[in-house]
Amino acid sequence: MKSKGVRLYGAYDIRLEEFDLPEIREDEILVRVMSDSICMSTYKLLMQGKAHKRCPQDVETRPVLIGHEFAGDIVKVGRKWRNEFQPGEKFAQQPALNYKGSLASPGYSYPYFGGACTYCIVPPEVMELGYLLHYDGESYFEASLGEPMSCIIGGYYGNYHTDKHSHKHSIGVREGGRVLIMGGCGPMGLGAIEYPLALEKKPSMIVVTDLSDERIARARHFLSEKEAARHGVRLVYVNPCHCEDQYAALMSLTKGEGFDDIFVFNAIRDLAELGDRLLAYDGCLNFFSGPTNKDFSAMINLYNCHYSSTHILGTTGGNTDDLKESIRLSAEGKLRPAVMVTHVGGMDSIVETTRNLPQIPGGKKLAYTQFDMPMTAIDEFREKGGPLFTRLADCCDAHGGLWNSEAEKILFRHFGVN
Repeated sequence: MKSKGVRLYGAYDIRLEEFDLPEIREDEILVRVMSDSICMSTYKLLMQGKAHKRCPQDVETRPVLIGHEFAGDIVKVGRKWRNEFQPGEKFAQQPALNYKGSLASPGYSYPYFGGACTYCIVPPEVMELGYLLHYDGESYFEASLGEPMSCIIGGYYGNYHTDKHSHKHSIGVREGGRVLIMGGCGPMGLGAIEYPLALEKKPSMIVVTDLSDERIARARHFLSEKEAARHGVRLVYVNPCHCEDQYAALMSLTKGEGFDDIFVFNAIRDLAELGDRLLAYDGCLNFFSGPTNKDFSAMINLYNCHYSSTHILGTTGGNTDDLKESIRLSAEGKLRPAVMVTHVGGMDSIVETTRNLPQIPGGKKLAYTQFDMPMTAIDEFREKGGPLFTRLADCCDAHGGLWNSEAEKILFRHFGVN
């Protein structure tokens, strides 16, 4: 059968094209992709091509489908999996396979398995790992955004603290402690602000820095200090541009004690080094942002590492339990993945959006792959005019400016997607 999708042929070379899908084997599953959110990691893949660890070396002659934050419907099930999956049901998926030590992942490594397409084939290792998930949520986009949220959840579980009396590690951010999210008003940062509010064992303070007053204003609109206080957490936004001494300003918020848990959301050396300086005793710094420079490094204070028990780690991706937790919390209304989304478009918008991702302001760019539509900012729907964008604007306004399942259904009805 025919599929239409965006494929990578090498560095800076992605193409929207139609191609043939082979007939599925007895251990594979054919799916229809409905939504795919565009990740900065895909932009990094585009920049690096074969130099990327997950990209196959024969990509010029055997192109791979991009996109790994996707969800949709199961269309056809190979004989091996017919007792577990049924045509017509929705799916979510965990792309961080790590199958038998391989780095192969959808959106990076497979010719027929990725999210930026109309149809793709799920290979057997995904089902063997239990990474193709049954999904009964109302919207597809929330399942797509379950993947980036699972990365955030994995980051929070990745942090740890020590017990000098037992040598046991306490997993997760410190209960009642102080969290600092550096560069935290981008799409992933917003998820990292909201997630701890849903925890049973919460920090007492979350401080978020960002260099943009506009991004801070948007974050504050959806995640206000008042809302955080309702959950028993003091939330503080700081633009370092307005601080004479950034270190002193941030340290003063902790009364000179430092932060228990720090997340660095931008691969900037000065930011990582400042985070290291701001750690409290037994503080944990999570270098969350993945650099493209393989030689990226920073000066870390090993004196504090030894005498103050500070520790540095980095997390990437989440596991299946993290994804399930994300989907569950979203279904319970405790997480709103929609806070990440600022733009919505169709299949024809994916190539240019991916190529220019760092230059496009705002948060997550959400693509629906079963129709064409320009990538459009949610806050520009009304000025676009016309019946479709007016209805979308009204719908998003009714949901506090957020993308939502009703808006998704408006798109599907307009474009005749069943």
